[in-house]
Amino acid sequence: MVTRRTVLLGSAGLAGALGALMVGWTAIPPRPRLVTSDPLPTGPGQSALNGWVKIGADNTVGIVMCKAEMGQGIYTGLAMVLAEELDADWAQVRVEQAPIDKIYQNVAGIVESLPFHPDDHGTLKAIAERITGKAMREFGLMLTGTSSSMRDLWLPMRQAGASARAMLLAAASQEWGVKARECRVEAGHVMHPSGRSASFGELAAAAASQPLPDAVVLKDPKTFKLIGKPRKRLEAASKMDGSARFGIDVLQPGMQYASVEMCPTLGGRVASFDAADAQKLPGVRKVLALPPLYGSTGGVAVIADTPYHAMRAVKAVRVEWDDGVAANLSSDEIYQRLAQSLDTDEGFHFYKHGDVDAALKSAVKTVKAEYRAPYLAHTTMEPMNCTVQFKEGRATVWAATQVPDMARRSVAKVLGLAVEQVDVQMQLLGGGFGRRCEVDVIAQAAAIARETGGAPVQVIWSREQDTTHDFYRPACVSRFQAGLDASGQLLGWLNTSAGQAIMPQVIERMLGLRAAVPDRTTSEGAFDQPYEWPSARIGHEAVELLVPVGFWRSVGHSHHAFFKESFLDEVAHAAGRDPVAFRAALLARHPRHLKVLQRAAELSGWGQPLPAAADGTQRARGVALHQSFGSIVAQVAEVSVSPDKRIRVHRVTCVIDCGLAINPNLVRQQMESGIVYGLSAALNDEVRIEKGQVQQTNFHNNPVLRFDECPVIDTEVIASDENPEGVGEPGTPPVAPAVANALFTLTGQRLRRLPLKLA
Repeated sequence: MVTRRTVLLGSAGLAGALGALMVGWTAIPPRPRLVTSDPLPTGPGQSALNGWVKIGADNTVGIVMCKAEMGQGIYTGLAMVLAEELDADWAQVRVEQAPIDKIYQNVAGIVESLPFHPDDHGTLKAIAERITGKAMREFGLMLTGTSSSMRDLWLPMRQAGASARAMLLAAASQEWGVKARECRVEAGHVMHPSGRSASFGELAAAAASQPLPDAVVLKDPKTFKLIGKPRKRLEAASKMDGSARFGIDVLQPGMQYASVEMCPTLGGRVASFDAADAQKLPGVRKVLALPPLYGSTGGVAVIADTPYHAMRAVKAVRVEWDDGVAANLSSDEIYQRLAQSLDTDEGFHFYKHGDVDAALKSAVKTVKAEYRAPYLAHTTMEPMNCTVQFKEGRATVWAATQVPDMARRSVAKVLGLAVEQVDVQMQLLGGGFGRRCEVDVIAQAAAIARETGGAPVQVIWSREQDTTHDFYRPACVSRFQAGLDASGQLLGWLNTSAGQAIMPQVIERMLGLRAAVPDRTTSEGAFDQPYEWPSARIGHEAVELLVPVGFWRSVGHSHHAFFKESFLDEVAHAAGRDPVAFRAALLARHPRHLKVLQRAAELSGWGQPLPAAADGTQRARGVALHQSFGSIVAQVAEVSVSPDKRIRVHRVTCVIDCGLAINPNLVRQQMESGIVYGLSAALNDEVRIEKGQVQQTNFHNNPVLRFDECPVIDTEVIASDENPEGVGEPGTPPVAPAVANALFTLTGQRLRRLPLKLA
């Protein structure tokens, strides 16, 4: 007879056994990321030495790349890492796209998304990171994002290069009858003191038959020959001569084209449509309705012989729209809801230190402020597109995507295939910024490909469809309160923000699951900063709204840096302190951050008089310091204001500590790119919603920074021996507050809303 006691004891025993299994599993080191599940495909004359490197008989070194190249230079940076340990001839290095495999899944990007403070070195964080890392090794996804590509592959790429090098040495020693340790490798050749020498190509086949080494010794960084040098980008020449192939450049025999028109109201769908007029137009093959797919809004598609015919015909389709539940949604209502949520709740506390309530109560002076940031579109230069061929029970996908395995899964689901029946051919990305972490257009292309009779079809969104059907950077409202003592010393820091959470939306539209966990991105840039608050409490209230949101370049850092660094300037002003000196006083235990701040001040001439601008207007400086994606960035902006209140940024001084700079040129390029992207948003951009419809449609009302508006950008990369950190996004967050703080110095107006507009 089964008693309650038996059940309880059995349950306790099962829980104990599962706990012991978890502890044991956690203690086992993660599986190496060296060899693919299936043999790596090779071309004629090629030999694969592991999952990351192939060597051809012609001496070319093919480095297998699992990250998407979207302008950030990751092809070059990661190739330099592997080539360094391999001692390859850089002139012989080529990049080949990786297949979809578990060894290429992004581990670091997910581990670093856990909601822990960078200064937290506790046991709980260590355990959580280990469990998450092991899980992502087995069950994660291939992802280019979170500025994690270099952090994720720094060790795997080095180990792959060193392993291949050891196998080449073993092959040479076996062929020559000498000891491997007597040989050396240099510039694509293995050499022996006897004078014998063989190129990589001559040894590749024999090396591929050698066993993988049990362990390898990585180079001492002091001996690096490639890493740390300003090498030219591997793909630059092809972009200059037009041979580079982006998603929109795909051409296949017999290809058809499709244009899409989606419901103007977010989340809407097609109620009915009349395609009679469209079907009469030349070149039109078919008109069909599209349901909402992977977060997209429902719409209609026209398949035609050319992009022009498709774009023309889709405008001729008469559609009755079902606007859905967002039909009355407006930006004003959204901001009101966010502010109201802050009136009643502090949300989830991401960071607590000391007794902030007591500190604020004892303060001689209290500073309060509310900040606001709008929704933002990504507006990548290459609009959303995808090409799919569905034929004979298989699908081929040509896509510019940041998530190739998720793209494969989405196509398989739409077409009712096994994932093994879907082949994804990665293309260069004409900008990603997080937008191409989504698979909505890829799923649409798969649905349309069912209707082409086996012909490949390319789906290209117009700029208007792209801008009005994005997954937007969330709008956010943030409230601050700080207390100062009689001498102007900071006593307490209280910050609560409200906005949508990205991760629950992403998980639901990608996996169909509802996730109720703290989303780090909602408060990153607020809670995870180096400032040594005497007491602090920082939280976020997640508010569910009908606007689709997603990852935007630097994600939560993009607005929280503006909030935090602007309010910190307010507090410094209230304390009667210089903004740089006030920040420096809060960084006593953070020497790397302090060095970056002080160097930016020194290079910019902080504290020195500024001459007037060329048009005679006065200029002023503003400063901001921010840590994101492992990198520390300080920026000083020099700003003037014209008589018609037009804001002009003349110069930005940028200093970054990103750990070891693999290629300093790439770091500088990414700082410049991030600053321009951030300035476009800070000065111009805002997505507004009225009656559920996005009002911005193209660059005329959602502009990017023009050449004649771009400031001089001076970047210094701090020399460091620390492991490399992210550089694709950290340049964006500090520029908006640096400009806003300069404007306060210049005009006395404290601008607490983005985009920055003077009264």
